[in-house]
Amino acid sequence: MAAETKAPWVPPRWFELIAWKIHRGYYRITGGRRGLWRPRPGRWGAFRLTTVGRRSGEPRSVILAYFEDGPNVVTLAMNGWQPGQPAWWLNLQANPDATIELKDGPRRVHGRAASDAELPHLWDRWRELNADLDGYVRNRSTDTVIVVLEPRA
Repeated sequence: MAAETKAPWVPPRWFELIAWKIHRGYYRITGGRRGLWRPRPGRWGAFRLTTVGRRSGEPRSVILAYFEDGPNVVTLAMNGWQPGQPAWWLNLQANPDATIELKDGPRRVHGRAASDAELPHLWDRWRELNADLDGYVRNRSTDTVIVVLEPRA
């Protein structure tokens, strides 16, 4: 009988929400000079995504983890390890054109779910950055989407 893999620890939802607010506040207080970083070998980066609210039509911004795959920025629609899809992903599905802010400046992007052909490569890249990724994904009752943000003119 195979040993059962222990699920990784997930912080309580209240902790996630507070951590996100602190991170966004830190970004705002520093005028965007702090709070974003480029990926490094074995480590993901942080970027700011601004979508258009699917119901409000207003800009909505979040800070997310990413890595670069050629000219594309790749992130996960995971809702902080909780069930359900994050609002930013629902907004991006309704209006795929968005802007991102990386440490080295803004970019205009078009967002989409990774294709079946891209998934094995992109999942492997995420696993290199987070050894517990499969455990986190298994704990979610919602599918985890890999989101590709492609540059647009």
